Amino acid sequence: MFIDELVLYSYIFSLTILLIFSSHGFIMLYYHKKYKKNNPVQNKSDLCDKTITVQLPLYNEMYVAERVIDSVCKLDYPSELLEIQVLDDSTDETFDIVAKKVAQKKSEGFNIVHIHRNNRKGFKAGALKAGLEIASGEFIAIFDADFIPKKDFLKKTTRYFSNDEIGMIQTRWEHLNEDYSILTKVQALALDGHFVIEQSVRNKSGFFINFNGTGGIWRKECIIDAGNWNDDTITEDLDLSYRAQLRGWKFIYLRDFTTPAELPLEINALKAQQFRWTKGAIETAKKILPLVWKSHIPLRIKLQSTFHLTNNLVFPFILLAGILNVPLIFIKNAGPYDNFFNFMSIFVLAFVSSFLFYLFAQKDIHKDWRKKMTFFPIFMAGSMGLAVNNSRAVFEGLMNRKSEFVRTPKFHVTDENDLLSSNKYFNSTKVESSAFIELLLAVYCFIGVGASIYFGELAAIPFQLMFFFGFAAVSALSFKHSLLKDKKVRVK
Repeated sequence: MFIDELVLYSYIFSLTILLIFSSHGFIMLYYHKKYKKNNPVQNKSDLCDKTITVQLPLYNEMYVAERVIDSVCKLDYPSELLEIQVLDDSTDETFDIVAKKVAQKKSEGFNIVHIHRNNRKGFKAGALKAGLEIASGEFIAIFDADFIPKKDFLKKTTRYFSNDEIGMIQTRWEHLNEDYSILTKVQALALDGHFVIEQSVRNKSGFFINFNGTGGIWRKECIIDAGNWNDDTITEDLDLSYRAQLRGWKFIYLRDFTTPAELPLEINALKAQQFRWTKGAIETAKKILPLVWKSHIPLRIKLQSTFHLTNNLVFPFILLAGILNVPLIFIKNAGPYDNFFNFMSIFVLAFVSSFLFYLFAQKDIHKDWRKKMTFFPIFMAGSMGLAVNNSRAVFEGLMNRKSEFVRTPKFHVTDENDLLSSNKYFNSTKVESSAFIELLLAVYCFIGVGASIYFGELAAIPFQLMFFFGFAAVSALSFKHSLLKDKKVRVK
């Protein structure tokens, strides 16, 4: 009896946490409607009299380095006011590729410099900081290696530096390879929720937003005033964003101007990216939240910032709920707990909130939103499947376990005709120990599916299936993508 009640109360506690964070989607949608017309102010004409430094942080990006350099050199901006820094920490063939490309662009008259460090001290934050020390620009635009900025990026974004309080302009990410596979389609759905709703709503409502690490432009004075780039978290972009806004700087988010980029098309690369984002957010929350609550900003901003910085705490509770789902089937059919299970029906609101959140995001930017929302169940299952990977990230962040900045491999694969033929970075991916745990959990959750069918618990079957398919898909892809070595393959 004691064990049964412990399982029940633990499950209810987990669902309560998930309900609190998921129901925040209702708040986002409320502000989305309330402030829909609260658009950022821009100058009426292009501001092409400001010096701008474009920084391209690279680390072993042999397949996309030339592409991002070429795209930046096509930016429509007076050449005498434009400086390009290739911040190259590479240890492989990328160095020679970049050196050759930079030399070519210099001969064509571009003000471009190749800055190579012999160590990765501070990782991306260290590279950006080193480049900033010698940057001549009043403004600093930053693009990761897999991004392809549009020609009018600088002209469009600098218009929004309408007063001296504006410190950063962030653009929405566009997905070059969204339709490549189910994996990329699901990622696009997830990211659109952040970029279409979260970033836009927070900005229009007067809350803090974050620089997304790329596809944005900073006022150099803002970076320096906020304390410059720090490397004590692995999400240096989120950290600097909050420090700057706590100093009084204003940010602007441009939902309707996009910067194209590649999505990870390989599950182990995605897991590495998710791990870095999750752990870094927890590290930043521990560092920044005390400053947020000690500051004199309004309470509504403090509360919203707390949700923003701590939302990754849901992953351990998703994992716990998945584990407890199975014994609950047996407990329900063996004990007098009908009132508990009747009460738990309220937690369906968490699913409803998430569905509406992503539905409105798709409707805002896609005409074929109905087709895209068919991937929502797969997205939900995938979120459950990544719970092991991301829970480990949460715990490492909470326990101050330091780790290096693991880059997300870029493959220069954007459509179905592109092959991963002897791709060095694809072949270097390894099976993480989490894949074995995910496989065991898939088998475990399959027992829950069978038990639900046996006992006729029809309402439980969809959630049992999502946990099963989530863990099964993530583990299967982890093994599959790690074993496809030196083959001409498409990752589907």
